[in-house]
This record gives sequence, C-alpha cells and structure tokens, in this order.
Amino acid sequence: MSTTQEKKVAVITGASQGIGAGLVAAYRKIGFAVVAVSRSVAPSDDADVLTVQADVADPGADRVITAGIEHFGRIDTLVNNAGLFVPKPFTDYTEDDFQSVVGVNLAGLFRITKAAIPHMLSVGGGHVVNITTSLVDHANSDVPSVLASLTKGGVQSATKSLAIEYATRGIRVNAVSPGIIKTPMHPEAQHEMLAALHPVGRMGEVSDIVEAVTYLENAPFVTGEILHVDGGQSAGH
Repeated sequence: MSTTQEKKVAVITGASQGIGAGLVAAYRKIGFAVVAVSRSVAPSDDADVLTVQADVADPGADRVITAGIEHFGRIDTLVNNAGLFVPKPFTDYTEDDFQSVVGVNLAGLFRITKAAIPHMLSVGGGHVVNITTSLVDHANSDVPSVLASLTKGGVQSATKSLAIEYATRGIRVNAVSPGIIKTPMHPEAQHEMLAALHPVGRMGEVSDIVEAVTYLENAPFVTGEILHVDGGQSAGH
C-alpha cells in the first residue's frame, strides 16, 4: 500500500483527456491522490496518481474501486465523468448505440458508485459528482439526442435520490450539467456552429467544468445540486 493513505483520494473516470484529464490535475492541486480511470489512460510519473485501464461499461469495472483501496487505502470522492454522446435522429439509433450508451452512462456509473459508497461510509463520508448534459433540461431540435436524455436524465434524477438517501450519513451527491465544451470530441470545424447554440455565443472550456467540480468538492452544505455550466442553455433561448 502507498504511504499516501492519509491523503484524501478521488476516483475519476474518463480521465485520459479533456475534462477528465483536467479533473485529475485539479484534484492533485487541491491535495488529493487520484485513481485515474479510462480505457486508454497512460501510466503517470506522479506517485499520487494510480492509473487504471478499464472500460466503465464492463460489468467488472467496479474493480477500479478495489484498485484504489488496495493502493491508497481509502476512497473519498468519485467523479463519474466517463460518458458517451451519440447524437442521431431517434429512429436511426441502432441496438449497438443503445447498449453502448446505456453501458457507459448508466450501468457503469451504477456499478462503480455502488462499489465506492461503502468505502466512503467507512471513512465517515464522501462526495460523488456526476457529469450530465444541459440537453436533459433543454432539448434542442438541432441536436437530436434522445439517448443522452434517456441516460443522463436518469443520472440527474439519481443524483438527487442518492443525495437524499445519504444526506444524514456524510455523503454528498451532486452533478455538473455542461453545455458544449471544447474537447477533442468536437472537431474545430464545428466550433462556430456549436458556439451559436449557447445564449452567451461561445462554447465552454474544460476549465469551466473543472472549476464547477472543485467548487462542489469544497461546498459542504451543497448536496443534490444540478449545477448548470452551459452558457445559459438551460435558461432558454
């Protein structure tokens, strides 16, 4: 076991690029050790970062929590950042699309969170942060995305349910609901069109989401919150 067991420990899924990579750096900056999880995450030179290659849709992906406990001795925070977004007209979705999106966005989150919470209870509390999407609250005919709404809408409701279930036991559960963020997922050729979908006229930056998550991490009276970081999308157009 590492000598860092007295440090708080955050598990971050989807950690290899974009928002996930930004979260790993942010949690290290505030003094956490990190379990960084993704299918393609590269080993880290930082002794306080344990990288675990795993597909969160795999039924055995809850092993990432076991790996964190074996290495660091505790789990304090889980950021369910891994997610799949497949925008298609509803009747164009295939069974493979459905299984893939549900596997990552719902089943993976369910299993990994279920594995993490007992360890949070054992240290007297913890924090779960789920990443959803503003499209749950603000459907847009330019971005048909029923699978995102089906899965992330479930996550949003489950966030509130978990927050209430564990409110007296020291575990807070919150969500960040992003607009469209500049990540490798979106080719630069689409940026102008995507920027126009936001009332403020621009896309979000990875730092906008990272700062929202770190705010929630340091907000002991906030639980069950869906924090919209979406350039005004959820307010309307």
